[in-house]
Amino acid sequence: MPAATWLRKNLFNGWWNSLLTVVTVAGLILLLRPLLAWTFTEARWFVIPATARLLAVGPFPVDQVWRVWTLLGATLFLVTLTVWLRRSVRPWVRPSIVTLWVMLPVLTVALLSAVPINLWGGLMITLIMTVAALAIAFPLGILLALGRVSSMPVIRILSTTFVELMRGVPLVSVLFLAWLMVPLFVPENWRTPQLVRAIIGFALFNGAYISEYVRGGLQGVPKGQGEAARALGLGGFDTMYRIVLPQALRSVVPGLVGQSITAFKNTSLVVIIGLLDLLGITQSILGNPRFLGLERELYAFLMLLFFCLASLMSWAGRRIELRMGLGTR
Repeated sequence: MPAATWLRKNLFNGWWNSLLTVVTVAGLILLLRPLLAWTFTEARWFVIPATARLLAVGPFPVDQVWRVWTLLGATLFLVTLTVWLRRSVRPWVRPSIVTLWVMLPVLTVALLSAVPINLWGGLMITLIMTVAALAIAFPLGILLALGRVSSMPVIRILSTTFVELMRGVPLVSVLFLAWLMVPLFVPENWRTPQLVRAIIGFALFNGAYISEYVRGGLQGVPKGQGEAARALGLGGFDTMYRIVLPQALRSVVPGLVGQSITAFKNTSLVVIIGLLDLLGITQSILGNPRFLGLERELYAFLMLLFFCLASLMSWAGRRIELRMGLGTR
């Protein structure tokens, strides 16, 4: 649809909508005029290209940055391949793509383990924390949701206790617990790096919230679905795995996408335990005398970057909803 046609159909399709559109645009211009003036005439944006490498990978050694770009290239290639072959009917396509995705964490460890974790930082560590935490939180959330609706009292009580405990404390306290308390109970030679402890804390916290979305989906599946499956001879496991759980997960996709975006944004809290994520590396950059007084430029760039990545996740979620037919059937 041409832009002019879209504007006429949506914003100028009557005298009232036209007047409302003009007033709204004029109000936004008046409100945003100081911001626009600062953005285009006063802001010193040279700080962004000057610190681009630090914002991307933190203190990662310059001669080892190729490892990060190789991993990024492999990920983008795999995403492109998945999108390109998603409608293929050849029987070997889906198992091959699944195998490649399973191998991606192995490639990540192989490439990045050569550099000490304390030298990781920037956007790289933010994305690693988000992906790793959600990869653990999703199956954990499903298991907890199944535990909460289980007929076995012990499993139901344990699952409920864990979920309510995690939902009843702030994420900051979980991170402090992983940072300060875990070393007190674990022998020194068994202690995991601080980043790993933060990822586990994020995974446990988000798993509790994901379980509530999934439990709501399970409760929304009509009981007749399970009764019909059992009448056809399916056992309890097959009924849940093949009939009930797919319908429950399909109905809560918007909530799961929202929780994923929240988890991505909450990674900025790791700055309080000393990890150099995007926010942490920005604060380090501002300690450089060369960049004093450039807080607004750097924080505005961070806000825009988080907004773009969160919008990309939201767009991907909407694509998943369309493919699953949510709202249409």
